[in-house]
Amino acid sequence: MSSLSLNTSADAPRCQVLLLHGLTMLPQTLEPFAKVLEPQAVVRCPAGPVHYPDGSLSWWPVDLAKREATLALGPVDLAQRSPKERARARAALHEAALAARAEHPELPLVLAGFSQGGMLAVDYLLQHADAQADALALMSASRIDLETWQPLLPRLADMPVWLTHGRADKDLAFSAGEGLRDMLHSAGAQVQWQAFDGGHELAMVVWRGLRRFVHGLYP
Repeated sequence: MSSLSLNTSADAPRCQVLLLHGLTMLPQTLEPFAKVLEPQAVVRCPAGPVHYPDGSLSWWPVDLAKREATLALGPVDLAQRSPKERARARAALHEAALAARAEHPELPLVLAGFSQGGMLAVDYLLQHADAQADALALMSASRIDLETWQPLLPRLADMPVWLTHGRADKDLAFSAGEGLRDMLHSAGAQVQWQAFDGGHELAMVVWRGLRRFVHGLYP
């Protein structure tokens, strides 16, 4: 699996971060996030396995025309959706996590994902038997396949988690972010919640929140 490794600082890092892109994005899109986390963190941006004609990527396939038609009716909550080919996505993420652990076995590992990347991070921690992570950061994400997730939620007990969601998100409803937050609370995760006045985006306030969370975990 291809990935973009962005840490070039000679300073000793305190943790490592896998930064997961969203639907129809590229790892390079997340470069600004990587830079605000360095040098305290080694940052890797793995690439999703699904390719679109315009060169963009995702973690599992999405019918983009159908999605556009659905969003024309308003933002969505995906809690009852069960996306196909998630096993392939989980395997790709596990490969990236193992590579990170092998390169820096002494450093704790944070999974951070935007939109579909955030959904994958939770799905991976719940459904992969050998999931690797010490903390979780979720940006503009939603629950998916809640029926499958629900009995597995105790696996997230005591996990440090930071969530952020835009109040004006026109893709994933703000209530979807609140539902994800409440689910993690009920699972016993150590949840930090940050709402912001924006949409489905990686705004500056999100960058700053992610940096505070990651740097605060391992001062």
